[in-house]
Amino acid sequence: MNTNFKKLGVLSLLVITFASCSTSDGDDNNLVLPPSGAAFKGITEKGIKKNTQNFTITAGTGVVTITSAKGVKLNIPGDCLTKNGIAVTGAVDIEYIELFDKGNMLITNKPTMGITADGKKNLLISGGEFFIKATQGGVELKTTCYMTMVVPAALTDGVDNTMTLWNGKVDDRGELAWEQPKPNADGAGGKGGVQGEGSNYYVTFGNFGWTNVDRFYSDPRPKTTLLADAPEGYDNNNSAIYLSYDGEGTNALAKLDTYTPAGLFSEHYGQIPIGLACHVIFVTESNGQWRYAIKAVTVAANDVYTFTLAETTVGTEAQLVAAINAIQ
Repeated sequence: MNTNFKKLGVLSLLVITFASCSTSDGDDNNLVLPPSGAAFKGITEKGIKKNTQNFTITAGTGVVTITSAKGVKLNIPGDCLTKNGIAVTGAVDIEYIELFDKGNMLITNKPTMGITADGKKNLLISGGEFFIKATQGGVELKTTCYMTMVVPAALTDGVDNTMTLWNGKVDDRGELAWEQPKPNADGAGGKGGVQGEGSNYYVTFGNFGWTNVDRFYSDPRPKTTLLADAPEGYDNNNSAIYLSYDGEGTNALAKLDTYTPAGLFSEHYGQIPIGLACHVIFVTESNGQWRYAIKAVTVAANDVYTFTLAETTVGTEAQLVAAINAIQ
């Protein structure tokens, strides 16, 4: 009987040990399953929804001014809205997004990466990312006139007269990058599209969609290419890796936007300054929440950064935004 009792005790201990190992998510070799690509995309879409403001204006009554939650004034010429080439009147629905900090840029997957003249990408310092969409009866509208915005410079650490106008370009994977429009004769493109005066930026642009007030990040140091390795089972379909440059405040966010055949995330343009102090950020989805890890690093040539599941934290959207914005 004593022997049987000992056997039962050992068996109970094994069961408890197995159970504790199975429920832990502190190691890569456990039962934490990577999310699907759809789940990761879904949590980003929640971030977009959280940042979307909705307005209704009346077309055909002249210029209509909308004031956003952060105090941006958007002026839309209501007489210039068209649906399938025909002028519209009556109620028009406006979707509007404004992003001024890298935490919300991350949860919406809207980094500040600008397309250079040679087709590469480099970090932009942002004076605000904006999305505007006008619809009537579910049909998207266009405008035949220029729109304007008045952006309080207090939202962007003051007026910077090197800021210019950028338009968002979305690729076939749904990834957003920024390109600079050619200056127009009437001053509505390029530098002419952004004027810093007093305590505001005055922005002029001609299309709905994504618009940005930006300048390229500049650093004279030699450059390198970075690689990052996500935990086992995580790739560019169900996770992402971003960079936050130290000392640039909260209004800039880079992204390792390519994925190599070897299964590594890459900034493959060789635009990262050697010696740069920055934070590398891994993010994915976990049962409707964000799973993330943040590494403080100083860039050396050809660095490879490796993330393990044990380094990650699971938190709410608000916790992730706060953690990212706390990076200085």
